[in-house]
Amino acid sequence: MRVALAGGGTAGHIEPALSLADALRRIDPQTQIICLGTERGLETRLVPMRGYELAEIPAVPLPRKLTPKLLSVPGKLANAVGTAGDHLDRIQADVLVGFGGYVATPGYLAARRRKIPIVIHEANPLPGLANRLGARLTPHVFTGHPHAEIRNGRYIGIPLREQISTLDRLAVGDKARAHFGLRPELPTLLIFGGSQGAQAVNQAAFDAADHFRQSNVQVLHVVGPKNASEPEDRTRDGVPYVVVPYVDRMDLAYAAADVAMCRSGAMTCAELTAVGLPGAFVPLPIGNGEQRLNAEPIVDAGGGLMVANSDLTPQWISENLIPLLTDTDHVVAMSEAAAKMGRRDADMELAREVMAIARGDRPTPDLPVDDSDDDDDEFVDDGKDAR
Repeated sequence: MRVALAGGGTAGHIEPALSLADALRRIDPQTQIICLGTERGLETRLVPMRGYELAEIPAVPLPRKLTPKLLSVPGKLANAVGTAGDHLDRIQADVLVGFGGYVATPGYLAARRRKIPIVIHEANPLPGLANRLGARLTPHVFTGHPHAEIRNGRYIGIPLREQISTLDRLAVGDKARAHFGLRPELPTLLIFGGSQGAQAVNQAAFDAADHFRQSNVQVLHVVGPKNASEPEDRTRDGVPYVVVPYVDRMDLAYAAADVAMCRSGAMTCAELTAVGLPGAFVPLPIGNGEQRLNAEPIVDAGGGLMVANSDLTPQWISENLIPLLTDTDHVVAMSEAAAKMGRRDADMELAREVMAIARGDRPTPDLPVDDSDDDDDEFVDDGKDAR
């Protein structure tokens, strides 16, 4: 089978695509896969690193509003569609799977012209423009959020790396803590802000360092590669506070932790619930509010806390987060609640659907024309990071 994946620009688009690619190869190691991407996104590093071919096409960012910049879009889009079509022809693609982002729209249009089946995966509750448009071209639409507002959407979860989806936190907890220089017996807080870090989360944690130390709560703090160049040990009085720029083994970071304090991107929420790790979620304060929507079902189910970015202070941490970390029974209950919200097998389930669609085992009816959905009049650049 020959599969083209379209999802570039940010980790939130690329990681689910690569997790699907891994699942397809586990089902059939002979599956041929190419990943459509641009020359400037994270895919230039992530795709080759995972052993897949990157087929570059021009990026076509869409303006957020109706502006004169729209006049340049048709020409750029036509060029990108042509390039995407060349890649599809080269491998004689059986199916195209899109995850949103700059490269998805050219991929959808090129596949449509060639009558190649299109599958869409939308990770966020509020889809970007590329997937909203793509959902008009196919009935095969899968979502990572149970209440995603997209046509033909069917909830399946977000494909995750096997390293995460198969993690047994309890079995490797002591090994994971030793890996980061943490003590095995102390309650542990993992702090991170997505792939690039989060300045407000970082600062609040640093300001609360004395509270952590006084309560015997150790910290593994991933500050982001832009905020540090090398690890730093801020341990005081024997209570570890380990600062690192980046973690390649997030599975070990999750296994080392009792609770995470983090943003609430779609990938983060999917990973925490899959491994049963409670989160203190600090939604990104800009954008369309989707990070709050990502975390709300988890919090409502008892698997996490949520605090507004402006309310995240050392006092909030002292009054809300530290009492949780030092209450073992409460942590266990929240872990169980988070795990019930998780989907560990979304990668394999989506892979099986993609293969069935490519074989023609899933019918593709003619799509009705529906002009009642006018949300596409608002141009939204969906090159956002779902993490």
